[in-house]
Amino acid sequence: MLHKNNIGITGMGIVSAIGNDIETFTHSLQQGIAGIQKTNKNAKPTLAVDIAAEIHDFSFTEQLKNLKNIPEEKVKKAKRLGQRAPFVIQTTILAALQAWAQADLFNNSINPERIGLVVAGQNSTQNYQYKLISEFNENPEYLSPRYALEFLETNQVGVLSELFEISGEGVVVGGASATGNVGVIKGHQLLELGNVDVCLVVGVPADLSPLDIQGFINIGAMGGKTYNEQPSLACRPFDKNHEGFVYGQASTSIVLETQKSSEERSVASFANVIGYGYNLDKNSSANPNLAGEEKAMQQAMQRASIRIAEINYINTHGSSSPLGDQTEAEAIYNVFTDHLANIHLNATKGLTGHCLYTAGMVEVIATVLQMKHGFLHPNMNLEQPIRSDLQFCGNTAKKYAIQTALSNSFGFGGINTSIALKNNN
Repeated sequence: MLHKNNIGITGMGIVSAIGNDIETFTHSLQQGIAGIQKTNKNAKPTLAVDIAAEIHDFSFTEQLKNLKNIPEEKVKKAKRLGQRAPFVIQTTILAALQAWAQADLFNNSINPERIGLVVAGQNSTQNYQYKLISEFNENPEYLSPRYALEFLETNQVGVLSELFEISGEGVVVGGASATGNVGVIKGHQLLELGNVDVCLVVGVPADLSPLDIQGFINIGAMGGKTYNEQPSLACRPFDKNHEGFVYGQASTSIVLETQKSSEERSVASFANVIGYGYNLDKNSSANPNLAGEEKAMQQAMQRASIRIAEINYINTHGSSSPLGDQTEAEAIYNVFTDHLANIHLNATKGLTGHCLYTAGMVEVIATVLQMKHGFLHPNMNLEQPIRSDLQFCGNTAKKYAIQTALSNSFGFGGINTSIALKNNN
């Protein structure tokens, strides 16, 4: 079994509301550029909340042309696999190509049987299916034969394994809002077990149908009603005026790799994934659990063999929901009581919205980029913090050296996760 501290991140990719590549996404984090805005006012039916951080003006072919350091034959293959595919497939192809290129895997051949693939996503074709219903009701026989493949999450495994010629282990994982973290954890475990040397972890964007959005509104989880005409103010993690999460979209990709493999290929890692916490709190409802969140952070540090005092940054789950924010803030206080003065906190969702299945991976990427560039991105719209004994970031970015961090993600159904990251700079 591999030593857990020897697993690094050698590549990253993203397609999001605040950047369609790592460079643009980094700039948005540094400048506090949020992607939350009004959605299509002409969409039917009319819903009570019509703001989101959606991926706008998306063109698969144009973005494919703009990618850097991708071999021409791979571009052609990606175009063939993606040009008629659903939106969620197209975005994951683009994010994965970015990460693969950044990890220099196009130029360094690895035995395909030693490469794994984890697709972190669930219910990703909801809107794709919803849009087909009216046409299907009129004429069922005109349904595309591809639909039988495309509504399955395993389509992502098939497309990406074909594109990158991966023949090691491949799997789809889910965990509600913690799905992204679950994906990173499962990729890490494949490497720990020695089953693979490299693992591509891909986060599938949430493409919600109006039915799904209304469901979140009805359960009281989605905010935005108060700020419907001021969308930039709607997502308020840890602010007293928070009222619920704001829907966001992002496709993400991370290449995890053993130290031995990356050294043999002369490729540097940006940060190491040194530990993780993952537990259930025996709860089928939507409410968070204080003990489960505390345990996830404690497990991450225990697996990483680090002391509480070594953590100097936490990228919070910070969904902007009153009960969620209050519970997480209390959990952080209880775990780090004697070291709170040394720990800075922020919430990426204030910029990206809540990207649901990819939220955890968006926030791991955001944490690594802050480590690399020595800054903390803003905690947007934090005017009246719910606690004064925690060091939340303000409304502007600041210089800061992150050495060791936690990135938290919690999901409906009692799913609690936390990932420990160490700076390699």
